[in-house]
Amino acid sequence: MKIEKFPEKIRNYLIPSPSGDYRYRCLGCGNEYGIDELLYVCPECKQVLLIEDRNWDRLKNIPGTLWRDIFDYRSMLTLSGLRGIYRFQELLGSILPLDSVIYLGEGHTPVVFANSVMCDWAGMPFCFKNDGQNPSASFKDRGMASAFSYLNYLVKKKGWKNVLAICASTGDTSAAAALYASYFTDSVRSAVLLPHGKVTPQQLGQPLGNGAYVIELPGVFDDCMKVVEYLSEKYPVALMNSKNAWRILGQESYSFEIAQQFDYDVGHLTVVVPIGNAGNITAILSGFLKLYDLEIITELPTILGVQSEHANPVFLYYLEPNPQQREFHPVTVRPSVAQAAMIGDPVSMPRVVELVERYRETAGRSNAFQVVEVSEQEIMDSMMMANRNGHIACTQGGECLAGLKRAVNQKLVNTDGIAILDATAHALKFAVFQEKYFNDDFEPEYEITPKDELKNNPILLRLPDTVPVPSQGKKLPPDEFQRFVEHSAHEIARMLGLETTS
Repeated sequence: MKIEKFPEKIRNYLIPSPSGDYRYRCLGCGNEYGIDELLYVCPECKQVLLIEDRNWDRLKNIPGTLWRDIFDYRSMLTLSGLRGIYRFQELLGSILPLDSVIYLGEGHTPVVFANSVMCDWAGMPFCFKNDGQNPSASFKDRGMASAFSYLNYLVKKKGWKNVLAICASTGDTSAAAALYASYFTDSVRSAVLLPHGKVTPQQLGQPLGNGAYVIELPGVFDDCMKVVEYLSEKYPVALMNSKNAWRILGQESYSFEIAQQFDYDVGHLTVVVPIGNAGNITAILSGFLKLYDLEIITELPTILGVQSEHANPVFLYYLEPNPQQREFHPVTVRPSVAQAAMIGDPVSMPRVVELVERYRETAGRSNAFQVVEVSEQEIMDSMMMANRNGHIACTQGGECLAGLKRAVNQKLVNTDGIAILDATAHALKFAVFQEKYFNDDFEPEYEITPKDELKNNPILLRLPDTVPVPSQGKKLPPDEFQRFVEHSAHEIARMLGLETTS
């Protein structure tokens, strides 16, 4: 839609100019740093950083109702720089000129409501937000659009050449980083470090296809992350894990989209999020807090974090009700089908601690943020049930559904509202676990026993030797081919319980 067709009162707001005064703020010592260099931790105390706009209050000069109109009308623009997450430009990267924005189709992922069978099974109405419909088939594209747009801005500003973008990954991060890096022509290349044997074949194929250097290491994600952190401290590389605060900033767009998709009425919602490296859940908390501060929303939704029993450090931390007595302890992870959440020492834990307290205080209720843990059996059963009923949920989506069901049973959420479940990736990325479920060949450490009613396998139609069958390169005579068609059709009708219409 062309600008001149919009209402006159909104036109001047639609195309934003760079603005704001962005700084890195350390969550340890509180020091602030400029954003003209790549920083991932505080140079003084080595704690993780948040990106904040010190001129944020200028945005309060625009009423919340007008912000809603701005974002809604921007959704109809065809300008590439505002098509994706940067239609919320003032909230997540207002210093970037639009010609620095890398847009590959990320954002605006659909909300798909569950049918009555699934709502009854879960215990309340819910829907999946299908972030697997992002370009690399996971939610990581939101953060990568932000991180690589910022990198693009620096590359142009400083004339950098041959920048190496690097990350550790359980699969989705590497796919997203490799995709966005490959969009650059000659200034950026990418390398990804993966735990050997811990990434599905589908996920492994993505960074390979995008031309990244793919390096497999022994151990688990946490071990790969330590190597990447060391590289980022000693060598000139662009770190693309969630330690990069620009990643977190981009992932806030998930909150903005939910608000927009529910007409900015979110007080009755429960937003269910899997916790891995804790970057996504902190981004979602921060996103809703920004919307509330600008009066774009008037209430905060409940946030429900979910962890597997096999990787549950955040759940264990919040078991202690007294904030003064809580102590964080990393855990040794066990194999989990929710591979993106199989992290025992989340990098963003300091962000969790700060933002959860701020969220609860702003909402005025301690149950505004909660965490539950679920079993691997619950995760797989939930994923299989969801996908039997019209969804494309990944194992992390199954983890969210299992968490919601657990929370309903424990009376932790308002079942009169609606739950929004984060399906972080496309189901096809985790087809290997579906196959294991159907064939009942999970390794014992997964502690999963498939349910017969959820199994499914192809059935080979076996015909008698007297019936001719076609084969590649062999064309049957018309009469023989007709015999093949009729016999096959009758046998299939028998198998499916069909009755003839003639």
